[in-house]
Amino acid sequence: MSEELAAGPKERPPAPRAAPREVWKKGGRLLSVLLAVNVLLLACTLISGGAFNKVAVYDTDVFALLTTMMLLAALWILFYLLGTARIPGAVPYRDAHAGPIWLRGGLVLFGICTLVMDVFKTGYYSSFFECQSAIKILHPLTQAVFVIVQTYFLWVSAKDCVHVHLDLARCGLMFTLTTNLAIWMAAVVDESMHQAHSYITSHGNGSYSRLAPDPKRAGDAAGGQCECNTAICQIFQQGYFYLYPFNIEYSLFASTMLYVMWKNVGRFLAGPSPGHAPDHDHAPSQDHAPAHDHAPDHGHAPTQDHAPDHGHAPTHDHGHGHARPSVFRETFFVGPVLGLLLFVVGLAVFIIYEVQVSGEGAHTQQALVAYYSFNIVCLGLMTLVSLSGSVIYRFDRRAMDHHKNPTRTLDVALLMGAALGQYAISYYSIVAVVVGTPKDMLAALNLAHALVMIAQHTSQNVFIIESLHRGPPTEEPPPPATKEPCHGLTFANLDALHALPACSSSPGLVDPGGAQHPGEAVDVILPPKTHWRRRCLKDISLFLLLCNVILWVMPAFGARPHFSNTVEVDFYGYSLWAAIVNVCLPFGIFYRMHAVSSLLEVYVLS
Repeated sequence: MSEELAAGPKERPPAPRAAPREVWKKGGRLLSVLLAVNVLLLACTLISGGAFNKVAVYDTDVFALLTTMMLLAALWILFYLLGTARIPGAVPYRDAHAGPIWLRGGLVLFGICTLVMDVFKTGYYSSFFECQSAIKILHPLTQAVFVIVQTYFLWVSAKDCVHVHLDLARCGLMFTLTTNLAIWMAAVVDESMHQAHSYITSHGNGSYSRLAPDPKRAGDAAGGQCECNTAICQIFQQGYFYLYPFNIEYSLFASTMLYVMWKNVGRFLAGPSPGHAPDHDHAPSQDHAPAHDHAPDHGHAPTQDHAPDHGHAPTHDHGHGHARPSVFRETFFVGPVLGLLLFVVGLAVFIIYEVQVSGEGAHTQQALVAYYSFNIVCLGLMTLVSLSGSVIYRFDRRAMDHHKNPTRTLDVALLMGAALGQYAISYYSIVAVVVGTPKDMLAALNLAHALVMIAQHTSQNVFIIESLHRGPPTEEPPPPATKEPCHGLTFANLDALHALPACSSSPGLVDPGGAQHPGEAVDVILPPKTHWRRRCLKDISLFLLLCNVILWVMPAFGARPHFSNTVEVDFYGYSLWAAIVNVCLPFGIFYRMHAVSSLLEVYVLS
């Protein structure tokens, strides 16, 4: 009995319990979701209504709503940071899978670009301050403050499993998530209207005037007209439109991290070993009931985030000062080199497309042929590479990781959901090309582009999802052990030789200087060679990453072959086709950047 009592405290997690376990967790989640749905529907109503001239909703109304939401969200973030800092045990656990460094780094990068965009927006609206509503200048300033506060909050708190003010925390997180979605929606609508206005202006067609911005609405609600005539004003205007893609990605990155935090509110994780801090980043992330302090499955592969910062398995670290691995050290260099080549070629094709697409008919056709040809080649190579990665996994000996992981679940859902946008555009294009006319080379390229786009999304999703569900790599099994002792070992006590395991392929342990110290052996350990399968997977992930970056750059910064190629416009009509593209294309753009984040994780875990 005394032994059981002595062993009891060691089995309990050392982290303090700030609050008892919730009686009904789904009740708090339901309340926060209902709040988010109502706020999001209100924002959708104003933003969509403000996009049309015939609706008496002005952009000042949209700016006022977004400014109010950002101020409330920033105040709640400050309350959360102060509250968790002052209450002991408010965050007893931290999810090691949530907020990986590459996701937070991307958030910071896009946040900085968003701040630059806010500067351009402020300069643009300040150029004709006398006829503008004050809310148009207050909105970018408020967004800058919101971005700074939220970026700091997500950098320091993305892994939190908060255990105080549970319902308030859920509602605050969901409201902040809704604020980011509303900002994303407003940016997408604004950019879509800008693209529609550019298309109408270049084609000189006034039949779609209801979709184009009304000059009177650039002024205040009274209809005062404001014109951007100065050179500095036009620079500010073009600058913030080109920076919209970064603002869009920032909002989506923040939304995904906030959702994981919302899922982790009140969550109990397996406690770290005694002597470790309760918020250690490498604590296991599987849920367990506190009343059943059983050990996790010992036969299961460890979760993937246990070694996010190493290019090799964590078992290779023996406490010695190995040099940090370079980015391409464990690759065959084929993937990075080919990916960089396609990236450079893609940039050249994009520049040519942007220069020629607005010219004469012959130049427009040449630009479309170059654009479609590059995309077909790039997407075809990505499809073959993704399929080869899936084939390699058929020979992989790593076990599947079935631990509960909200981050991975969200990644899979976003990959599958965001791909639907590009699927929809591709299928609409296939129908328009097959049923419509004419049947020329451009139509054939358009059809091939749509088909290979579907194949690429499918194969890449399969590869990424299977990669995320694999456990971290383990060392290759050593050759059969020999009965002979390891050569090259120096011992002060020969009796210790019988306690050593049989010699494997490890290098010798010798003292290079010849000096022998009683009871010590000098350990010179070389890192094991990376297996060819792991090198191939790293090459594949880097190649797909670089290709997804260039395929994000093209549509995000203005490439719209959907309108330059008139097959779909003539078949569906401009209004319907513009609605399809403006709704689905933002999801396709987000898919590329989210795939980049997932492929970076695949590279680290390979």
